Amino acid sequence: MALYVKAAAVLGQLEGKRGSVKTLVYNSGHKNIKQLFALVCETLKYTSVLNEIIGTTDLLKEKKLQMNVAKVLVYDLLFGKGLKCGGSWKALIMKHRSQLKSALARLKVKRKVSRNEDLIETKASSKEACQLPRYVRVNLLKSNTEDVIDYFKREGYTYLGQATSIADLRQLDQKQFISDLHLSELLVFHSKTDLHEHFLYTAGHIILQDKASCLPAYFLNPPVGSHVIDACAAPGNKTSHLAAILCNKGKLFAFDLDTKRLATMGTLLLRAGVTCHELANQDFTLVDPSNPKYQDVKYILVDPSCSGSGIVNRLNQLTDDEESSSTQRLQALASFQCEALSHALRFPNVERVIYSTCSIHHEENEDVVEEILQQHGNRIRLVNLMPSWPLRGLDTFPEGPWCIRATPNDTLTNGFFVAMFEKQLGEKGSEHSRESSAEGVISLPTAGLTPLSISEQKPVASSLFAQSRKAKLKKLKKRKVKSLQLV
Repeated sequence: MALYVKAAAVLGQLEGKRGSVKTLVYNSGHKNIKQLFALVCETLKYTSVLNEIIGTTDLLKEKKLQMNVAKVLVYDLLFGKGLKCGGSWKALIMKHRSQLKSALARLKVKRKVSRNEDLIETKASSKEACQLPRYVRVNLLKSNTEDVIDYFKREGYTYLGQATSIADLRQLDQKQFISDLHLSELLVFHSKTDLHEHFLYTAGHIILQDKASCLPAYFLNPPVGSHVIDACAAPGNKTSHLAAILCNKGKLFAFDLDTKRLATMGTLLLRAGVTCHELANQDFTLVDPSNPKYQDVKYILVDPSCSGSGIVNRLNQLTDDEESSSTQRLQALASFQCEALSHALRFPNVERVIYSTCSIHHEENEDVVEEILQQHGNRIRLVNLMPSWPLRGLDTFPEGPWCIRATPNDTLTNGFFVAMFEKQLGEKGSEHSRESSAEGVISLPTAGLTPLSISEQKPVASSLFAQSRKAKLKKLKKRKVKSLQLV
């Protein structure tokens, strides 16, 4: 029953525009965040259908049954895996079960569809029509690309080698995968491949992360042993990527204001084997750049809060209205983004700063970059990122095309924007470094990585299978013990 109470509460908060889906779910205090998030998301998808079905029945005439509670209960009855509660609520829903199922059948006939999912109304856009592949980043702190490829091949997946174009990523069948054409540690699977319960994911050997989200750390590319700041770090995928590039050496300072998201991030980093980090529940813009502990920081990643307008299948589209992308809101976001980016450039020894958003709006992207260039004058320069990348920044100012953009249709990723600034050092070495990091595939360092194998004589992939079998046996023993207790 607690699940439905929490889900109904989140739906009510969304109606009151008190936060995003993800934030409200994470702040709910529910013990099973994944289960709650799934229920809220699916209920939102079917909201218009549920409203129509419930409206044709006598369900809401029952005392003390609110609409949002009715929605989540009816969703699980008609579209989910069955009710997960007992007591008065289950009795109430079962009392109206026949009426609800008849209403669903009539609605299908009315709309001339045979499947439940065909009832869902989607906002037409090329962004949502595009099915993105499943991107898998190999966690170089726990494994290496070759061994992970071998592991999947042993499970019956067919490896197609190195991609040579975006078109190769579009043509994947289920049980096929390929290496990305830009990022050497990124594997690409069919869009319907679900790896959330896979051993390699639960054990932290792979990270499920969209390709566009991998670009900021990839371009920043701090040398092993560097001191790095992740300014707005939660939920932590970019932080774990930076740690892998650093080989867990040096220092990685990660800041975020959201306490609960930071706690979740700590769990993610622990699973990924990250040890070089220092988490701080703090507003990055209030961090003192002159503090001696940051004197060696030379690389900063700034991925601040944004509209999230580039995210494919973003659940907030079901609750957004025109105000969500209004000029006033975008200006407020851009103001904070400028503040965070400008603050990063105040660190005395910083050499390189990455700015990224998952927004498609120029107000949060090119306009912010242009403003920063005007504020800091000759102290910084914009780097021409990977000239071979297919989609460039808008030419709203001369260096705009030196930034890169990503879209579902052009790059088969979420909508994204990345720009990189470098301090004007005037050194030949710096110039050489800038050119080498801006083009082509950056080979991430592998020295000092701890192999996964228990024994040095065993191949890593064989060790992964052994670990997987142990995990499955452990789960099986737990189930047996539980069943004996029930008896």
